[in-house]
Amino acid sequence: MFVISTIARAVEDIVRRSPFLEEALARGLINYAALAQAIKPEIEMSIKAPAKHAAIMMSLRRLANKLKEGYAGQAPVKFAQSDVTINSDLFEITIFKSESAIDTIKKFYNLVDFSRGDVLNITHGMYEITLISNSKYFKDIKHMLRNENVVKTITGLAALSIRIPKDAVETAGYFYTVIKALHWENVNIVEVVSTFTEMTYLLDEKDVPVAFNAIREIIKLG
Repeated sequence: MFVISTIARAVEDIVRRSPFLEEALARGLINYAALAQAIKPEIEMSIKAPAKHAAIMMSLRRLANKLKEGYAGQAPVKFAQSDVTINSDLFEITIFKSESAIDTIKKFYNLVDFSRGDVLNITHGMYEITLISNSKYFKDIKHMLRNENVVKTITGLAALSIRIPKDAVETAGYFYTVIKALHWENVNIVEVVSTFTEMTYLLDEKDVPVAFNAIREIIKLG
């Protein structure tokens, strides 16, 4: 009984590490026998003992039933009212937070021309500040931050922004659905910024066409 219980914990650990595998189990899309065979070596390594194929399958079925209960209770995600915009030729700078940095950042609002649709996104964390803006301001901003401790600078970025309905925040799975669609297309998300009705994903510019098409597809389905 102890071994079976240990196998069940090991199976759950493996499944929980993969959101897509977890969802596939919840939706009944997995061949238990094939999955049990595939994860058998990892299970045995985890429990440091031989594991019977039947015991792994039983654990998968029990976990799938538990996941189905939660999955069935999720509200449907509606994307039909969403729209997508893209801003390209962006950069991101992350600096350590300091009083001097906060004072300097205030000057950026006079630098950026919002009337032309330019971008300035400033996110304050507990210890860091991240700035996102157009590449044409890169040299000026870099110079203004010359006395600050820069953590990371990334260029060649684009922002894919999704306008969302107000009731989306009460809909389970809204953000996950977008991130999943991008992950399926092997699109790396550099940064995520959101307001109440906007989600913005900062991506490498080369990934924009694939990411845009992926988001447009889920909007069509919504």
